[in-house]
Amino acid sequence: MSDTILTTDVEAPAHKVGLTDTAATKVKNLLEQEGRDDLRLRVAVQPGGCSGLIYQLYFDERMLDGDAAVDFDGVEVIVDKMSVPYLEGATIDFEDTIQKQGFTIDNPNASGSCACGDSFH
Repeated sequence: MSDTILTTDVEAPAHKVGLTDTAATKVKNLLEQEGRDDLRLRVAVQPGGCSGLIYQLYFDERMLDGDAAVDFDGVEVIVDKMSVPYLEGATIDFEDTIQKQGFTIDNPNASGSCACGDSFH
């Protein structure tokens, strides 16, 4: 007899996207306002925008096949397998200034962006 243990929970691979403490706090606050603790922050790259690619950042309750995940002190950030190479080394932050309020993505893989700041190549 073998002592092999079969598990059905397969741990998702890790990605190399960072989340600042400020952004993690903002995500936690937003989830508390929604009254949800079953959501993850999904970061994706999609074709579009004036520079060719756009970022998508939204809450998702799903974990899809091939997703990579990292937990940042209770905030789970997930990235789909197609977006992982585009986002490697990127950092998600949250700005709250008189000029701008919102999440930002500092991506070392982006070789250029458009004037609107929403798309890159």
